[in-house]
Amino acid sequence: MKIVFLAPFGIRPKGTVLARMIPLAAELKRLGHEVVIVAPPYTNPEDAGKTETVRGVRLVNVSLGPKYKVLAVLPVAWSMFRAALAEKPDLIHLFKPKGYGGVAAMLQLGLRYAGLRLPPVFVDTDDWEGDGGMNELHPYSPAEKRFYRFQEKWLLGRARGVSVASRALEDLVLAAGVPVARLLYLPNGAGAPVAGDGGAVRSRLGIAPDAPVVLLYTRFFEFSQEKLHFLFAAIHRQVPQVRFLVVGKGSRGEEAQLQAAARECGFEGALAMAGWADAAEIPDYLAVGDVAIYPFADTLVNRTKCPAKLTEILLAGKPVVADEVGQLGEYIDGGRSGILCDPDDWQQMAAATVELLRSQAQRLELGAAGQRYLLENFGWSDAAVRLEEFYLKA
Repeated sequence: MKIVFLAPFGIRPKGTVLARMIPLAAELKRLGHEVVIVAPPYTNPEDAGKTETVRGVRLVNVSLGPKYKVLAVLPVAWSMFRAALAEKPDLIHLFKPKGYGGVAAMLQLGLRYAGLRLPPVFVDTDDWEGDGGMNELHPYSPAEKRFYRFQEKWLLGRARGVSVASRALEDLVLAAGVPVARLLYLPNGAGAPVAGDGGAVRSRLGIAPDAPVVLLYTRFFEFSQEKLHFLFAAIHRQVPQVRFLVVGKGSRGEEAQLQAAARECGFEGALAMAGWADAAEIPDYLAVGDVAIYPFADTLVNRTKCPAKLTEILLAGKPVVADEVGQLGEYIDGGRSGILCDPDDWQQMAAATVELLRSQAQRLELGAAGQRYLLENFGWSDAAVRLEEFYLKA
């Protein structure tokens, strides 16, 4: 088959294209299909109009319209629509039922209903976009929120098939009236582990080779900042020699809040802030961690998410202490391939982390089990086979 994936944004710096679309496309290609990704690169406008190849997959960056978002919607969506049809695909799969790609897919579906012989449209969702979901997380205008809520409902209800990245999304989409026969549970997966050079990162950040390191790989919005400050302070009191490696970038001044809490609570000298890191550098940073923590508040946004960062940590063989919320309970077999905690019991996460820091044998055993469980149950190759079967059946 010839398949076109419609991306929600460009390949940099956001993660959906690299973390979800590229691995699926590469595995579908291995099965004998041709996959082309069409993207609106407003996150990396320097690539507008360019075509590139990523892991053997052709990625077409369409031209961007006017800088003002509202004026750009129709020109960019039209460019995506034309680029997709120019590939003469057997089907089109939209990733995220919103935005420019969502408008292009709506145009495609509308013309199909009008009688034009166009390829069927599938929709993939890895977040809940509407009320209680991503609409509440971003500073969208009231008009944008209404439109995204409409797009999500309209597209999910009219797609030939819907793939969902989490069990919570599966429940929500079924509740929205999508028949079970048109639904595929398709969580983020994992490929072959990539070894990282932790020694180089330790040297660059001034972390001693023998210092125990707690890793936080995050975008910060998934948990309360007060909880993070409590965890670091509690762990530091019990393991004074610990270092905290924070990889990721917030959007609301979370790094400054953490640094202020570190000064107030006395763990400033233990804090190493790496900031945002390029995808190619992530294995090196993950290699530094002795224990990874994954705080995750019990919210609708988190319950419906399928956090690729967690799969990267587990794939790196790092023992994880995580909150038992949503998809985290799918990726971790609690007590055997990782430690799951009550998200409201902050002390439980701190205590479990300290216990692992004090036991190298337990860390190694848990890290190996986490990696093994992930690869056995969430491999990208198996996901692509199930997606192929879903296409053919639908």
